[in-house]
This record gives sequence, structure tokens and C-alpha cells, in this order.
Amino acid sequence: MRSLISINDFNKEEMLQVLDLAAEYEANPNRPIFKDKLIALTFFEPSTRTRLSFETAATRLGARFVGFASLSHTSIAKGESLKDTIKMVSNYADMIVIRHHLDGTARYASEIAGCPVINAGDGANQHPTQTLLDMYSIRKTQKTLENLSITIVGDLKYGRTVHSLLQAMSHFNPKFHFVSCPDLEIPQEYKNFLDARNIPYTQHHKLEGQIQDTDILYITRVQQERFQDPMEYERVKNLMRLDASMLTNTRPNLRILHPLPRVNEIAIDVDDRPEAYYFEQAKNGVYTRMGIITYLMNQ
Repeated sequence: MRSLISINDFNKEEMLQVLDLAAEYEANPNRPIFKDKLIALTFFEPSTRTRLSFETAATRLGARFVGFASLSHTSIAKGESLKDTIKMVSNYADMIVIRHHLDGTARYASEIAGCPVINAGDGANQHPTQTLLDMYSIRKTQKTLENLSITIVGDLKYGRTVHSLLQAMSHFNPKFHFVSCPDLEIPQEYKNFLDARNIPYTQHHKLEGQIQDTDILYITRVQQERFQDPMEYERVKNLMRLDASMLTNTRPNLRILHPLPRVNEIAIDVDDRPEAYYFEQAKNGVYTRMGIITYLMNQ
């Protein structure tokens, strides 16, 4: 029984197998091969794209799904422990998809569940399914994953999509450029990770001047829900913002990705630019999550 909790649970070859499955599903998305399976979508934290894309992925694969969309809809709100909830849900389902606001919750769930578990985001820790759909989007737009210049902007401290993406792309000889305000810089543990693998990176505190020599511009929002101090959030939320006037003299293959939801870090005048790819990126989530479900179900 295999679970996907961290992107490091898959090696390079397995990640590529999932991306190949996603490409097959994009070409023919209606494959009812899991009519006898039921997937539990346990979302203790709000979600739009991730939850709906998993529902769509399960439906297109012929599986049924049950679940809940917030903590308030569970017996945990009545005092039940997470352990009891996961044990109960694993009695009902063939696979559990879990999102939770606390780091490490998905790993804990995988250790007590009697079925495969997929991490749909745990706190500021990991978001491996988002990473795989990001990789699918990168490979689709760049025709390769190798030797790319990737600029990552915004909340690098709490951004679980950032943490997962840099680990996954470390297999493909990237060069990273990190752009954030000083309070939201990439944590030291991830810089140590890159240093240990001799992966080059630079750090910057302004977005201007960092776009022209990049292949992928990956922008993240400043996540209000990760801040304990509302004043700190108000101080940093608007420091990194992309508008169309900044997209001059860029590489022709430049594509702008964003895990969404967007607040105001990308101006709406960017949406109609050829570089904008974030809505297509979200669509790719269905095919990629179909690939992930298929890969794990067949282990």
C-alpha cells in the first residue's frame, strides 16, 4: 500500500510515470476504470480547486466519493480525535485524500489509516499533488523539465507549494531565483537542501529585474491564514505584485504559474497575456490527480 504524503515519496521515475498518465488522461479523460472504488475527500481546511479537481478526477475514473469540506462539518468539532476520525473514514473508503491546517497531519493519517492516503496540503509543509500538476504544466509549456530557470515569488516561508516544487524540480538541474520580502524568505532548511545538491539559486527582495531571464515565473499569494499577527500580514501582503507593464523583453517561452487562489499579486491585465498560464494550470490538476489516483490504486 502506497501513500503520497511528501513529494519525496515518489522518486524521479515515479513522478514521470504520473505525468505520463496525466497526458494520457488529458487525451481521453473519461476512463471509468475504478467503478468499484470509493474515495474519501477529508478537507479539514477550505479548498476550491483541489477539492473540486479531486471530485472531478474521481468521477472521470468512475469512482464514487464521500467526504466533507471543512472542520466544522466533522465530529472533531464535537471533540472527537483526529485518530478516531481517520480510523472511521478508512473503514468506509478505498483511499483517503486529506487537507489539514497542521503540518504533519497527513503523515500521521497515513500511519493509522487502512488504505492509501493522499496529502492535499498540510499546513505550511507539503502539497505534493499541486507539485505534480505544476510539473505537468511546466513540461507541457516548456517541452522539458531539464535545465530551466525558475523564478519563485511571494510567500516562500509558509508556501507549501514552493517547498514541494523546489524538491521535485531538484531532479532536473534547475536554477532558482527566490523573490520575497525579507520576512517571507525561503527557510534555511530548503536552502540547505539545494546546497547539498549543488543546485544554484539567488535571493532578491524586489520583483523588478528578475523576470527577463526566466522560463517559469511561479507566483504565490501571501497567505493570511498562516499569520498569527494580522498587522504583520497587512504590512507584507502587497509587496510583490506583477502587472502587464513588467512583461517586456522576456523570453518567448516564459509562462506564469500560480497555484491559486489569487488575491492581488497578479493584476488582471496579465490574464490575457500569452505568458499567463495559471487557469490552464488549474485545469491540468484534474488530469494529474487522475494519474496520481491511478498510480496509487495499482500499487
